[in-house]
Amino acid sequence: MAPSAAEPSMKLRDKLAQWLEPRPGRLELALRLGVICALTGLVAEIYQTPNAALTMYVVFFLNQKDRAASLVSNVVLLLVMTFIIGFVFFVARFVINNPMWRVASIATISIAFLFLTSASKLKPVGVIIALIVGYALDVLGSIPLGEYGTRELLYAWLFVGIPVGVSLIVNLLFAPPPRRLVEQTIAWRLWLAAAMLRGPDPRKRARFTEALREGTAPIDEWLRLAGVEKSASPEIIGAFRQAALSTLCLSSDIDLLDRDPTASFPTPLRQSIAQGLDDMAGTLAAGGQPANIVWQEPDAESKLSPLAAKLLVHIKESLTHFADVTPRPAPAQKRSEEKGGFLAKDAFTNPDHIQYALKTTAAAMFCYVLYSLLDWPGIHTCFITCFIVSLGTAAESVEKLGLRIVGCLIGAAAGYGALLFLLPDLTSIGALMIVIFVGAFGAAYVAVGCPRISYAGFQIAFAFFLCVVQGPAPAFDLKIARDRVIGILLGNLVSYFVHTQIWPVSVTRRIDPAIASLMRRLSAMAGSVDSAARHALASGAQAALGAVEADLHLARYEPRQLHPSSRFLLSRDDAAVELAGLEAPLLLEADMTAATRLAHLADALETSQTSRPWAHIGPRSGSLSAALDDHLLRLEQSLAQGGKLTVAHYAPA
Repeated sequence: MAPSAAEPSMKLRDKLAQWLEPRPGRLELALRLGVICALTGLVAEIYQTPNAALTMYVVFFLNQKDRAASLVSNVVLLLVMTFIIGFVFFVARFVINNPMWRVASIATISIAFLFLTSASKLKPVGVIIALIVGYALDVLGSIPLGEYGTRELLYAWLFVGIPVGVSLIVNLLFAPPPRRLVEQTIAWRLWLAAAMLRGPDPRKRARFTEALREGTAPIDEWLRLAGVEKSASPEIIGAFRQAALSTLCLSSDIDLLDRDPTASFPTPLRQSIAQGLDDMAGTLAAGGQPANIVWQEPDAESKLSPLAAKLLVHIKESLTHFADVTPRPAPAQKRSEEKGGFLAKDAFTNPDHIQYALKTTAAAMFCYVLYSLLDWPGIHTCFITCFIVSLGTAAESVEKLGLRIVGCLIGAAAGYGALLFLLPDLTSIGALMIVIFVGAFGAAYVAVGCPRISYAGFQIAFAFFLCVVQGPAPAFDLKIARDRVIGILLGNLVSYFVHTQIWPVSVTRRIDPAIASLMRRLSAMAGSVDSAARHALASGAQAALGAVEADLHLARYEPRQLHPSSRFLLSRDDAAVELAGLEAPLLLEADMTAATRLAHLADALETSQTSRPWAHIGPRSGSLSAALDDHLLRLEQSLAQGGKLTVAHYAPA
């Protein structure tokens, strides 16, 4: 998630507090991951399976916030892993006794699965499959293929089978149903909206903007899963879907209140609306149905500006019909995306997919060959790390490198502390489970929270598990922990070098196409006379704007050879601000002039041509039209200042 405009002014302490604060479902998921990791460690220790640390780490990739998605990912990964083990056994029979062919097979299989990770719907688990297959073939190379080899392959299956089995049981018993997450998320957004009405500050505004940019996509997915598992009736699902959309529209209105001084409400009115939102949020958080929520309309005795009056009417409409089920047309773009097949449309035409697979495999194989030639198996974690930290763009690699190293050092420090001060005094497996739970919970709380620091959480868990759980019996060898941490740091550095120096993928090149696509969404909103259609398009527009802001944030981490000019970044930052200011006015009413201007500007940006001059229109009457014209004028000027687009004269008509 990109920072809001207010975030740069926040102190680091405030940012950390914001990134670590509770969010809907965060604490529950962190606790559940801690419990699953502890139970997985218990099973691995009881049955003396190898690589217990990595077995526990797989837990972080198996579980989601809700019960349904977690169960689906558990079962799917177990079935896929069963097939993969059979495939590995077949390959091993031919290559295991020949080091050259074994290395070639590891590289080939890695490239294939990493390609599918980038170019197909296998993305959530493709990297993990490539990691397990490569590591299994590596381990098999050091033992005879007969009975010992078969046993190692069965252990490789347990590598995923144990955490899957534990996750299935824990998720069935304790994971929240999707409907519960919907209730919590809508209540959270209503509380944020109420806080903005009472008095925004940089921290509140950042939380509010983050929730607004998410749109309704996660809620829609949870509602779909609720329908699949039959935990809510179609009527209730429809009411929640409308409640989520009403909350989004309400948040957009409050965002306009915060941006435009001419749309301000008097303090008593703001306080009255905020109290009503708090009451509604409390009802939802307590498990109430949105259809049963009654909103008390406040008195508006004060004289309001024309824009504020329109805004108040729209807020009242959103709250009065908060959960009224109405037909909700799906945008054409979303319908076309849902019909996509297993492979991406550009799977065989976009070179980024195969280049990503080759780069990640090259990094992993370099580490594999390095520790093999050095005869230093203790740093084998560098091979594993290359798969875990693989990222798509150079900017992401640069941004996440610091998080990964910091996370590794924190996890290693926690692991060393446990080795020195806790493990020597442990006398039971229960005590070890408590240590594992505490470490896993702390890492999970970071990993499942704010995307800005989630990578650090994964690295904390990885380093902590590798230090604390060194084998099937208690061990306190600091040398093992040292070698594993060195391997993690080496893998991070190798991955960073490969992804920034070999076929680096720039995030900058997708910024202008994303802005053009967003302007087309807003143009569709402006051109629709049906308010329900405008509301349906608003969620996608917010999510698209969030993606643009995230890319603009990442672009500042581009390596020198890819880094865009400061002029370009500043101009696109200004454009994002103006685009954010357009949505709420377009929700209030249709505007054909704005629709046409946005469509022409999107065409001009995509073709790098001159934008159509609009000076001859002259100032339009009406507060809403004037506000739209101001945003559009500043948007066109901002895009022109960044280069690639020439905007015609702006002399007064």
